[in-house]
Amino acid sequence: MDLEAIEAFEFASRMSDADALMWSIEKDPLLRSTIITVFVLDQSPDRDRFTSAMDRVSRAVPRLRQRVLGHPMSIAPPRWEIDPNFDLRYHLRWMKAIGDGTIREVFDIAEPIAMQGFDRARPLWEFTVVEGLADGKAALIGKVHHAITDGVGGVKLQMEMLDLERNPEDPGAAPEAPAARVLTERERWLDAISYETQRQAGTAGRAVASAPNDIIGFLRDPVGTVTGVLNTTASLARMLRPATEPMSPLMRGRSLSVRFDTLQLPLEPMKAAAKLVAGKLNDAFLAGVAGGLKRYHDHHGVDVGLLRMTMPINVRDESTAHKAGNQFVPARFPVPVGIDDPVARMNALRELVAHQRAEPALALSDPIANLLNRLPATATTGIFGAMLKGIDFVTSNVPGAPVPIFVGGAQIESQIALAPMTGASTNVTLLSYCDDINIGINTDPAAIPDAATFVDCLRDSFDEILKLV
Repeated sequence: MDLEAIEAFEFASRMSDADALMWSIEKDPLLRSTIITVFVLDQSPDRDRFTSAMDRVSRAVPRLRQRVLGHPMSIAPPRWEIDPNFDLRYHLRWMKAIGDGTIREVFDIAEPIAMQGFDRARPLWEFTVVEGLADGKAALIGKVHHAITDGVGGVKLQMEMLDLERNPEDPGAAPEAPAARVLTERERWLDAISYETQRQAGTAGRAVASAPNDIIGFLRDPVGTVTGVLNTTASLARMLRPATEPMSPLMRGRSLSVRFDTLQLPLEPMKAAAKLVAGKLNDAFLAGVAGGLKRYHDHHGVDVGLLRMTMPINVRDESTAHKAGNQFVPARFPVPVGIDDPVARMNALRELVAHQRAEPALALSDPIANLLNRLPATATTGIFGAMLKGIDFVTSNVPGAPVPIFVGGAQIESQIALAPMTGASTNVTLLSYCDDINIGINTDPAAIPDAATFVDCLRDSFDEILKLV
């Protein structure tokens, strides 16, 4: 555990506009952004060691002791403030399995945890240790609100929070706990006004500074400049276009329930398959998901060629890698699932995703979020509902730890990310760990009532890709 590395992260005192949007649209519970991660451990973690470690980390990572406080009349994003009633016992829980101790029982425990909303008066995370699994194993169920971080940022923090050996050296005395300070209403108003004033001044300053270059660019290439503006406008229209109806004629039901499943695949053969089209792991992963969706529709006698997917595009760079919070743009676009040949399917998806990553509107995600946050929460929720409830499926690819990691003296054998559906019928998330790929499958039973069949279809599709190498 490297507290110095943790402290190198920059934790802003207010939510970003993107995080604030994620927070406010939960007025519609279908759009909740709860991330569940299941860690399978080779043994039960030492309770005292793990509790002490989490207390220590909660003192160094502000978000673990902060709650979200906003004001309906303020145009500034909500603040992150230290919870004056922070109680580690609420966030760190222990229980024993009472059934057969398989991963299925762990998922059965995790599902209702995921379906429960967060207590908004407390920090937005919970850990549940499940002891008594088969063969002396245990599990750790992590529940985190997406407003704290995205998948990539979460893995970076996780690598600093956990251990690289089973019995590391004594870390020494824990740092002082951060002091809580409850602002008065007057202080809140003044702080919000100051924040917005500084932000608008910064925006205006950047606009003035860039104006000469913009004018010179227009004079040198007026056609190119106008074409760029038109392309950006068209890209923006595609980003915000409503999609209220799923494209699938089969997976159309929606509810507040979830069903968790998983598949484990070998990492290197999947990478090798992607290289057949000069692609990367994500291309093989998407082709596997698309092929599984086609198989599922075929199983039910339903013909389908295109389905609408949401895929987060990571916009981190060297200048923002140290910042906590979310740094992705959710791209929504139809994908071809009806291509039978797996190589052709990988190639088509590789080209399609490359096009999405080049969308000019990606650079405007922050201004768009800023604008939407100024609308009433009901209006913002309605806009996002129109954008997200027509999504058929969500995919996400998160690179995990390349080396073994430990928690409380227990080695993590696998970790499975089960990301939110936010209005879709399913979210299929890839999280790598050492030499394996763990596929977390989160399905809505109202859309996919036969989850076992759906998982079999995905497995057959991935097996088809693995047989290419």
